[in-house]
Amino acid sequence: MLQHLGLHGPETSATLARALGLNTGSTSYHLRELARFGFVEEVPGQGTGRERWWRAPARDLRIPPRSRQSEQMRAVIDELAVADFADDFEQFQAFQARRDDLGEWADAFATSRGSIRLTLEEFRGFFEEYIGLLNRYKRPDDAAPPRVRTVVTRFFAFPAPLADEADPGTAGEPADAEGDMA
Repeated sequence: MLQHLGLHGPETSATLARALGLNTGSTSYHLRELARFGFVEEVPGQGTGRERWWRAPARDLRIPPRSRQSEQMRAVIDELAVADFADDFEQFQAFQARRDDLGEWADAFATSRGSIRLTLEEFRGFFEEYIGLLNRYKRPDDAAPPRVRTVVTRFFAFPAPLADEADPGTAGEPADAEGDMA
C-alpha cells in the first residue's frame, strides 16, 4: 500500500483495494494504522462524507539505526529490506520492458555506480546531503507542476569489506599457494 501510494498518488481505501486485489475493510484498517504511525496521511480537502483520500507524505521517513532496534524489529526490517529490493528490481525490469514506449522520458534513466572513501562521520554527512537534495524536490501532489511524473529513487550504500575481513561465503576454505581460494 505504501509503495502504491508513493508511486501513483492519493487513493481511497476502495480504489486502493481494487488496485491491489484486497478487500476494502482490510485496506481501510491498514491505512488508519499506517496513518497512526505517520506512514500515510489524509489528503486535506479531498473526499466527501465517509470517503477518505490517503497519500504518502512528502517527507523523509527513516528507520531507526540498527543499534537502536530490538531483535524483533531487526528481523522485520531485514525481511522488509529483502522484499523492497526484490520489488525495486521488478519495477526496474518493468521500466526496461516499456522504455521504448515512454517518449521523451525514455532517456530518463540516470545511473551512477562507484565508490568513495569516507570516514563514518563523512558518510553520515554524505547521506544527510543526499536526503536534503531529495527533500528539496519533494512536494505534495497538489503543488506539482503540469506533466510531472513520479521518479523512483533509491540510495544504496554500504561499507565494503576490509581486505583482512574474511568473506563469509569462503570462510574455512583452503587457499592455494598464492593466497587465492582454491
